Amino acid sequence: MKKRAAKPESEVQATSSTPLELPKDQEALFHEVLTLLEGNGLPYAVAGAFALRQHTGICRFTKDLDIFLSPQTATKALALLERQGFRCEVCDPVWLAKVHRNDYFIDFITGMSNAVIAVDDSWIERAYPAQVCGVDTRVLAPEEVIASKLFVTRRERFDGADIAHLIFASRGDLQWDRILQLAGEHWELVLWSLILFRYVYPAYTDYVPKMVWQDLLARFSKLIESSAREAKFRGSLIDDAMFAIDVEEWGLANILTEHRERRAKIERRLRRA
Repeated sequence: MKKRAAKPESEVQATSSTPLELPKDQEALFHEVLTLLEGNGLPYAVAGAFALRQHTGICRFTKDLDIFLSPQTATKALALLERQGFRCEVCDPVWLAKVHRNDYFIDFITGMSNAVIAVDDSWIERAYPAQVCGVDTRVLAPEEVIASKLFVTRRERFDGADIAHLIFASRGDLQWDRILQLAGEHWELVLWSLILFRYVYPAYTDYVPKMVWQDLLARFSKLIESSAREAKFRGSLIDDAMFAIDVEEWGLANILTEHRERRAKIERRLRRA
């Protein structure tokens, strides 16, 4: 199959199953880091474009390689790669570190940027076998991929289509109890994603079990029966820029700060363990 040339990152690409050819230096970086992680027995799973391709067949240009791992493993992996001459930086202690070589980099991700969802060993244990850049490795299971995309709802990036594609590609074979476990109290975002899926693929509503629809709709119906004035504003968990006015001018509490501060303490403790 002929490979497409990668378009500039700023261009929104049409979805396609045609593979994209990575620049040789970028692919070499991905291959070397994955080989080092495998050779040193560090538990991780690949996410992002590589996981999406594994589960849906959609091929997408990626400027980086997303690696999900626990905070403890991230600390060990960064130390290992620094010894091998890579430039490593912790960009955000709550969720993100980067490994650089020349113009390319790899993201080490230990959770979501809003600190609502965190990666633990169960994410890695459930990963699927895969081959990435010539290395036998693992990609996140579709349930974890969906969970990782629930809060990617910003104006400049929206992963709702990815979730819809993952549900469609599953042909009904998803563990919804796991997805709802990961979403926790934020299950309304799962319902939101399901409504989008139903709108896009009305002929395939049954790919989501009827009991899941009934459960979430019943929960939602109960919520809207009465107004809960004490409920906290959650807009900043979705997009702290788009909802900045609510916090900075309208005086609503910034729940994002609360979540991130709490998660930062946990991350520090886990990394020292």
